Amino acid sequence: MGSPISAATAHAWAALGADPSLLDQVSYSGPSGGLPARLPVMELARATVAACSLAAAELASVRTGRPVPRVRVDDEAVAAAFLSDRLVRVDGRAWSTFAPLSRFWRARDGWVRTHANYPHHRARLLTALEVADDTDESAVAAVAGAIAERTALEVEEAVYAAGGLAVAARGHREWAGSEQGALVAGRPLLATARVGDAPNRVLGDAALPCAGLRVLDLTRVLAGPVATRTLALLGADVLRVDPPRLPESQEAHNDTGMGKRSTALDLADGADRRVFEELLDEADVVVTGYRPGALDRFGLTPEALAGRRPGVVVARLSAWGRYGPWQERRGFDSLVQVATGIAELEGSPDAPGALPAQALDHGTGYLLAAGVLRALTEQHRTGGTRSVDLALARTAHWLVHDLVPAPGRDPGFDAGRRLAETKSPMGRLRHALPPVSYETGPVNWARPPGLWGADAPVWAGP
Repeated sequence: MGSPISAATAHAWAALGADPSLLDQVSYSGPSGGLPARLPVMELARATVAACSLAAAELASVRTGRPVPRVRVDDEAVAAAFLSDRLVRVDGRAWSTFAPLSRFWRARDGWVRTHANYPHHRARLLTALEVADDTDESAVAAVAGAIAERTALEVEEAVYAAGGLAVAARGHREWAGSEQGALVAGRPLLATARVGDAPNRVLGDAALPCAGLRVLDLTRVLAGPVATRTLALLGADVLRVDPPRLPESQEAHNDTGMGKRSTALDLADGADRRVFEELLDEADVVVTGYRPGALDRFGLTPEALAGRRPGVVVARLSAWGRYGPWQERRGFDSLVQVATGIAELEGSPDAPGALPAQALDHGTGYLLAAGVLRALTEQHRTGGTRSVDLALARTAHWLVHDLVPAPGRDPGFDAGRRLAETKSPMGRLRHALPPVSYETGPVNWARPPGLWGADAPVWAGP
């Protein structure tokens, strides 16, 4: 007999609209001390990986005609995967995940967190605060002085108005009482919908659940790329498409580009747009991670895609949700933690804190992949064009208000046991092994990441 199914895993599986009897296939093992926190972060991590693994096993059963294979969730592998962005190395070199201006700052009446990893976000932050774009050391001092003179909300509003990213730290009760917080709380953990009619999806016999499926990946750090690298692990041909003028970190791609190819296309350019349209015409899944509305003009809403490509699966990710006064705001995991009260709960009277990993990103990424896998299974059974929607803020609500710690097992943790090395175009790559697994399933990606944006904008051969 395996360990009892956790309430969090059952909740996630129910949110996916899946058969509850399949939960009997899931068990847990391994040291559980890899993500220490006051909030039940390990439970969130375990549950999202379990739901994704079971969705993969279910689809594998559809592809092979055999019973749904067993799923064993290894807590040590889960924790290492949630820390993957911190564990990745190229020729022994680590990646600094946060730039000098991405941090907490003390405002006149509280705390603010900024995100300025990308050059354009850094420039907008400095513009909003009327600070010269100087060396990092000078800029840090100047930003600290400018923020100290303003209230936290004044900083938040000024930076967002300039197109940057800054969020005032709120308590979890304050967030719950806000208009956006109340709307987030009233939404499901994961929203799925049938947005158009289409014949049943024909899925031939295959060893991997996503074999032969083409995934158009329009996502950026971190949740969306986690979802699509999981689909790549399971056999999908994943092609990531980025605008050539919007910079991306090769270091981030070293972590989340496993199993994928990556190309650059400017959708506002006529020639590039035609290439993109040809790719879209053959895509089975479209995954987007830009702020709501940013891609609508390119015909990438679920409704538009249902009319153009009946039977496609459209998976969308946002920071704050596609509703309410914050729906068009940009956001990252670190900022969502601050707005929703997680930083307060993980902090001290002297300063806010943070989760031990970008757990909202990773957890939402595995749920997004699970939603795609379940949509494919349901298409096989009843057809239809289907959409899947998640928001980091809704995952945060789940963590803060709904999850409770599961009984502990071995608290030890050794990430080294869950790492692998491989050759890559960048050098010798050390990476975390995938946590999503099931009996007879894949244990590693078929290919390492390549140079970001360097692949041809074509689908792989049959």
